[in-house]
Amino acid sequence: MRTSLVKLSAVLVFVALTAYAPAAAPPMALPAVGPSLASLGPVVFAADGTMFAGDTQAATIFAIDLGAQANGGAPGTADVANINQKIAAMLGTDAGQIAITDLAVHPRTRNSFISVMRGQGPAARPAIVRVDGAGQLTLVATERLTYTSVALPNAPEAANQRNNSITDLAFANGRVYVAGLSNEEFASKLWSVGYPFTTADNGTSVEIYHGNHRRLETRAPIYAFIPYTINNQQYIIASYTCTPLVKFPVSQLAPGAKFRGETIGEFGAGNRPLDMIRYQKGGKEFLLMSNTSRGIMKVPTDTFATAAPITSPVETETGGVPYEKVTSMTGVVQLDLLDATRSIVISGTPPALNLTSVALP
Repeated sequence: MRTSLVKLSAVLVFVALTAYAPAAAPPMALPAVGPSLASLGPVVFAADGTMFAGDTQAATIFAIDLGAQANGGAPGTADVANINQKIAAMLGTDAGQIAITDLAVHPRTRNSFISVMRGQGPAARPAIVRVDGAGQLTLVATERLTYTSVALPNAPEAANQRNNSITDLAFANGRVYVAGLSNEEFASKLWSVGYPFTTADNGTSVEIYHGNHRRLETRAPIYAFIPYTINNQQYIIASYTCTPLVKFPVSQLAPGAKFRGETIGEFGAGNRPLDMIRYQKGGKEFLLMSNTSRGIMKVPTDTFATAAPITSPVETETGGVPYEKVTSMTGVVQLDLLDATRSIVISGTPPALNLTSVALP
């Protein structure tokens, strides 16, 4: 009887300890080989060379280890004329059947990696092409790549919105920041996803006041952004269609919460931002932003901390923080930072797009 009581007491103690023990953390995603990409949108590199890629159709973020395929070519990136035609020929098609979806520079080799969709509609398939310092194009064998992935919840279901499930990516301080749309009424989202991946939460629903549109907006997605530090605090500096510039403090990106960003610039209607990089020149820091119809904008960052928020209609075409148009750069559709003094761009018109390095303005 005494033995039975001892055993019973031990069981009760174990149950009590289990009840009050902290819940186990979700397991990290295990590496696998050969990412099954339904599509390929934004791509970005971490400092260690990990490629983060957004699969918009699957609403999934992939962390890809390029392994030996990150190396092997000449360091840097050489200019390549008619880059879209040469990629199309490599993929066995013509330039009208491919779409270049992003451009990212490897942090160590300075080779450029171009994400591509081959074909049209549901039959389109993704590919990744490396360009090295000799101008050599190499098709990355994705079936040999090691990867982990994480799916974003509540992706938009409508086919015409699915491409906006992931509109831009960035990596900073051990987290992947993701902008896009959800299927929720408050549709515009910012996610902060820890890496290595476990799960993605519901993200933060974000709204802005759009001075040119004279209203609050909750359904327009962020199209280009960068993580940025202001007075030792982490922010997301983001741009939307028509073209407000907005800052979001990372500390306010709480899962399931709603938050209104602070609009600090209005850069003109009838325009969509494409890419955004930051750089230093002459002891000052700038943003360089490519756009669909307003060319390249150079934005000094020294007013970001003190810029007055835009909370009422903007009667003029532009307002808020200043910018200048870089008239020497035209037709830019993809943009990344190549090194301390140069950007790398894809520019031109669809029949003949060129990959070129350009001195930072």
